[in-house]
Amino acid sequence: MPDRAPQTVERRLPTEEAGDLFALVREIAEREIAPRAAEEEDAGHFPREVFSLLSASGLLGLPYDSDYGGGDQPYAVYLQVLEELAAARLTVGLGVSVHSLSCHALANFGTKDQRTAHLPAMLGGGLLGAYCLSEPASGSDAAALRTKAVRDGDDWVLTGTKAWITHGGVADFYTVMARTGGEGPKGITAFLVPGDATGLSTAAPERKMGMKGSPTAQLHLDGVRIRDARRIGDEGQGFTIALSALDSGRLGIAACAVGVAQAALDQAVSYAGERRQFGRPIADFQGLRFLLADMATQIEAGRALYLEAARLRDEGRPFGRQAAMAKLFCTDAAMRITTDAVQVLGGYGYTADFPVERYMREAKVLQIVEGTNQIQRMVIARHLVGPETR
Repeated sequence: MPDRAPQTVERRLPTEEAGDLFALVREIAEREIAPRAAEEEDAGHFPREVFSLLSASGLLGLPYDSDYGGGDQPYAVYLQVLEELAAARLTVGLGVSVHSLSCHALANFGTKDQRTAHLPAMLGGGLLGAYCLSEPASGSDAAALRTKAVRDGDDWVLTGTKAWITHGGVADFYTVMARTGGEGPKGITAFLVPGDATGLSTAAPERKMGMKGSPTAQLHLDGVRIRDARRIGDEGQGFTIALSALDSGRLGIAACAVGVAQAALDQAVSYAGERRQFGRPIADFQGLRFLLADMATQIEAGRALYLEAARLRDEGRPFGRQAAMAKLFCTDAAMRITTDAVQVLGGYGYTADFPVERYMREAKVLQIVEGTNQIQRMVIARHLVGPETR
């Protein structure tokens, strides 16, 4: 056993209620999530029972209005909860972030009747959501999507294929962006599609290098008919809704990245205190001490960056640039830190006997999802010098 346990992350929480919330999150993470993470990831098991527990505990709707079943928590608190969950298992932390992303459209752009009808079950009724923007031929160029929604009286008929859908095949509802008008972003509309809708199906889950317990699959809509009451926002407003959701979702990815990085650092620190070479712990060697110090510094910087963006959001101020910066920095840092953690453990780090190799594989996807880090650099540059000339 290591000489010293990893230090608990010190949280600056605004209320006693938030402190109690973290005590609950840590208990669930330590008792229900972390002990089974390695085995279930290796087996490709999706922990639906954990999401049911999180829902029953009020943890799936934290940043949303309590009038509709949410937790009324600031985003700065919600993101730190994501970090804790992702440190225990990224499939869970990222899954909560995606669920929150899928609720964003209805919570922020839906009518009062829509929110009353659907949000309580979505936020605290055991349901699980998915967000459907990307398609096989439109990933970074999301405005080029081809899935169509055609008006038929009081109904809409949706036809097309969505790609890279987290929770594809296990979600109870899908927030779907579909084309209702002409080319480009102004022709896109958002819809809330039930998971059991006739004509809705999913392909076999993608075979991935990491996060094997989280199903990612194509979603096929073959004449899916839904009522106009499930259209979210105005016709043609869908792309604006999608981008609004992604600004918040990028902060969720940043927080998850810091959680994975923190877990990797904890493992590296523990191992360095235990492993002895040349008659003393390897933690005594300056080269390794400096490596650990750099890892810890990047984590603290990333945490500060995503929290600053969250505070801007909580204050109702623009935060898109800071969200892109947080997503970029935190996920790049997580990739470096998990790689360094494998190096600290040497040959053992390359084996599945220790979790750092899993952290390294999982960190890679965080540089890709919800806007690649190349896209984040484009977003940041546009804030600095304006849009590209054509």
